[in-house]
Amino acid sequence: MYPYRRNRRLRTNESIRSLVRETIITPNDFLVPLFVVEGKNVKEEIASMPNYFRYSLDLLEKEVKELWNLGLKSVLLFVKVPDNLKDNKGTEALNPNGLMQRAIKTVKNACPDMLVMTDVALDPYSSYGHDGIIQNGLIVNDETANILAEMSLSHAKAGADFVAPSDMMDGRILTIREALEEEGYINTGIMSYSAKYASAFYGPFRDALDSAPVDMKDIPKDKKTYQMDYANRIEAIRETEMDIDEGADIVMVKPGLCYLDIVREIKNAVDVPVAVYQVSGEYAMLKAAAEKGWLDHDAVMMEQVTAIKRAGADIIASYFAKDVVKLL
Repeated sequence: MYPYRRNRRLRTNESIRSLVRETIITPNDFLVPLFVVEGKNVKEEIASMPNYFRYSLDLLEKEVKELWNLGLKSVLLFVKVPDNLKDNKGTEALNPNGLMQRAIKTVKNACPDMLVMTDVALDPYSSYGHDGIIQNGLIVNDETANILAEMSLSHAKAGADFVAPSDMMDGRILTIREALEEEGYINTGIMSYSAKYASAFYGPFRDALDSAPVDMKDIPKDKKTYQMDYANRIEAIRETEMDIDEGADIVMVKPGLCYLDIVREIKNAVDVPVAVYQVSGEYAMLKAAAEKGWLDHDAVMMEQVTAIKRAGADIIASYFAKDVVKLL
């Protein structure tokens, strides 16, 4: 005799499946990455990220309004810096009239209630493509952290709600927090890339910003001296707890799908919101497979973002955000 309790009763049709579903995706889950370039009327598709674009400021304004109308309320800004403005110390990052600073103001003028987060790292501004200053063939930590603090302060002055340090320098959260506090920006938040791994999934992103490390003698060829070894798990918890102690309001795991075990570990260990970045390589792989007809794009996309939230993500930074909410 079969048992009285049959689990399949709760899977009989879509109505009951929806009623008992444990993980629900809404527009409020998403943080939308946006790439910004100089110029006017520029909307450049990124070759390795089909249907994703770089926007000049005038079209950024239109894009932000469209996002808001879709129910997407948070953006994460990145800028593509012209080569002639790059140097080893990221000098252009501190320009009060730089592209990032103008992009922040553009978003806030277009949509005052849109939450604006900003990328804080030197690689878009570096002539070497690294997240830190290079001295004697090494990426130096403390000098880099001081510049990141100045950059964060510049973003806060321009109107950013949160700064998002993505560099993985030691101690940079405390350095940034102290700089913001000293200047009176007590309400400017910090979303720290706390467990950012040295991943091969970042390639299309580096195409989007032209920020890959340069291949030069006596210069590190990769970012493994500061980004985490992808073989490590416990280290991610230690990094995250240190960032929280230093003043991080939100912590992030990056990349997404290959690191959902890390997401759950961190979610179980901390009491602040946990963000996950579904990165460019993850986006590009699905786009390529769908173009070949090998995968159902929308079905896999929804399965992926649901898995990320199910693992414990409170916030999902994803290039799929618009596609997802249109389906919802």
